[in-house]
Amino acid sequence: MKKSTLLILAISLYFNTMNAQLKAVKYSDGNQVLNGLSIKAAKKSSQNPGILLLPAWLGIDNASKEIAENLSKLGYTVFIADIYGEGNYPKNTSEAGKQAGFYKKNYEAYQKRIQLALEQLIKSGANGDNIVAIGYCFGGTGVLEAARGKLNVKGVVSFHGGLGKDAARPSETITAKVLACHGADDPFVSKEEIAAFQQEMRDTKADWQMIYYANSVHSFTNPEAGNDNSKGAAYNPVAAKRSFEHLLLFLNEVLKK
Repeated sequence: MKKSTLLILAISLYFNTMNAQLKAVKYSDGNQVLNGLSIKAAKKSSQNPGILLLPAWLGIDNASKEIAENLSKLGYTVFIADIYGEGNYPKNTSEAGKQAGFYKKNYEAYQKRIQLALEQLIKSGANGDNIVAIGYCFGGTGVLEAARGKLNVKGVVSFHGGLGKDAARPSETITAKVLACHGADDPFVSKEEIAAFQQEMRDTKADWQMIYYANSVHSFTNPEAGNDNSKGAAYNPVAAKRSFEHLLLFLNEVLKK
């Protein structure tokens, strides 16, 4: 009897793992074709928690795919958003800077692309009232825009993201919980931008946290960023591990499982 039970459990685990694979999802913003990736939770849950993942400025990369797969194994349905769309994917950092800059300036267009991805996450099986948005670098800026735009997410987590917004924009109440994971030595986010972000969080009565990671610069979660801090962007395995653990604590607090 025990052997039969173990065999059934092993078969069940095998098929659950096989089903939890990234799948291409084609969707659109008007005539613009978008290509996202979806992965279902490896473990079934009556609450169907979901995570919307906004990638860094080069678009969907290996780092975002790996993170989505790891979160799927922990019981979350994940959708990786395509912000730029087919035909607009940057070939290098110069092109990425221009593309990302457009959406940072035209934040309503950015919020719309995030909303469209959010809808795809729900179509993938996530509970529309049980979702957190996470983002890296440019995507880290995006999740803050999701909070500012009052998209239906319980919380947002920004990893080494741009924190600022145009000072002329009004600050409205933010209901989503906010976690900002920040490299203590990130040269791309000024002290003034950090101060303005923190003041915004206070002014909007947000439930927010900001965690600094020592000896870390931009892109500290990405193994492909190299290890030379002097370049301003580099991988830090300690900070990457700690920030992922902080993400899990945040998810356990904010989402129902």
